Amino acid sequence: MLRRLTLLALLCAPAVAQEIVVAAAADLSSALPEITAKYKGKTGQDVKLTFGASGNLTTQIRNGAPFDVFFSADEEYPKQLVAAGLAEENTLYRYAIGRLVLWVPNESPLDLNKLGMQALLDPSVKKISMANPEHAPYGRAAEATLRHFALYDQISGKLVLGENIAQAAQFVESGNAQAGLVALSHALAPAMKAKGRYWTVPLDAYPTLNQAAVVLSHSKQQEAARKFLDFMRSPEAASLLADYGFSLPVEKH
Repeated sequence: MLRRLTLLALLCAPAVAQEIVVAAAADLSSALPEITAKYKGKTGQDVKLTFGASGNLTTQIRNGAPFDVFFSADEEYPKQLVAAGLAEENTLYRYAIGRLVLWVPNESPLDLNKLGMQALLDPSVKKISMANPEHAPYGRAAEATLRHFALYDQISGKLVLGENIAQAAQFVESGNAQAGLVALSHALAPAMKAKGRYWTVPLDAYPTLNQAAVVLSHSKQQEAARKFLDFMRSPEAASLLADYGFSLPVEKH
């Protein structure tokens, strides 16, 4: 009798969607785990996160990687996937605007507030980390910034390129570089916040980092993927993104 009741309870239990897999830009590597933990607490839905450079993730998606949702640091990548029939156009939305900062460790003698980007010319700066501009939106923003301040040719020999913005942040956090052009979201993360200080790069120095998300067409869990994107638009998720320095775009109606 007990066995029969147990079987009946299992049959009547509400079905929990299988784990959804989210491919996300590396600048979300601190914020998104917090958001997905909140989401699981509310829904029971498991969310697996894979972080990388947006360009590399786009290539993986084109090659059939089994992701359900894509969060890009450059909205052009999701738009390309929609155009290629690989993402659902009616799910595409801009979830945040990223910010670039110049970060140095606490022991650095550089006065960033006084020097700004000119701090990179100081003799104490032997290596400068940034993301690879070939496939990382923050890398393109960093290169644009260096050219905006007419510094690129002077310091190009000092550049150390990370595969993505998270690796670029790791290079300077670990001491392998004396300064780094990194995402504000990493500078505000607990690990880096306690170890250094930053100067916010002016918005007119680089193209706007409009970041967008989309559900992928080959996802076998469209409903669960869409529900997660709905949660990302909630005040709770928006507040967590803001805590990590992301500006929230004003949606047009």
